[in-house]
Amino acid sequence: MIKNSPRSGATAQRKIISVAPLRRCVSIFLLLFLSYPVLSQTKPATFDPDGSFWIHGTPPTDFSEFGAINLNAKRSRHLPQAGLETNKGKRYSFKTLNVKRENFTFTTVAVGGIYYSFAGKFLKGGSYASGMLDDETPVLEGTLTRYRGGKKVAEAKLKFVYFGGT
Repeated sequence: MIKNSPRSGATAQRKIISVAPLRRCVSIFLLLFLSYPVLSQTKPATFDPDGSFWIHGTPPTDFSEFGAINLNAKRSRHLPQAGLETNKGKRYSFKTLNVKRENFTFTTVAVGGIYYSFAGKFLKGGSYASGMLDDETPVLEGTLTRYRGGKKVAEAKLKFVYFGGT
């Protein structure tokens, strides 16, 4: 930019003002401003499957007494206690539990010499309670095994639907 001297009678002096630092600041600002939505969207969605999981369809004969797998990490009063429950009212608390989307496993404590184990994965991510999940679309699959006296007595590959409670 060329600037003329305001003094009268003086010879015109040329003064060059550099705009490069200003241009650099504007460029950095625009880069940060425009990349903010992209950066904020790269955060992975929270995975929260708290709720109950029921066998999709008719349970196999060996699991006709099966009720639900209940996850209740927040200990909500609106959800059943964590563990596995049967249709006859027996509750099996978790002895071991690993809840990750790609690796969901548990073993229950023994009740009357019977205990269960499960190894599978969730088919959807996100927060299940806030999603629009129906009772016909499986969201969990894996192998459920029942043991009696330490021996495997039943095993089935199953799919489960979600119920978030009322």
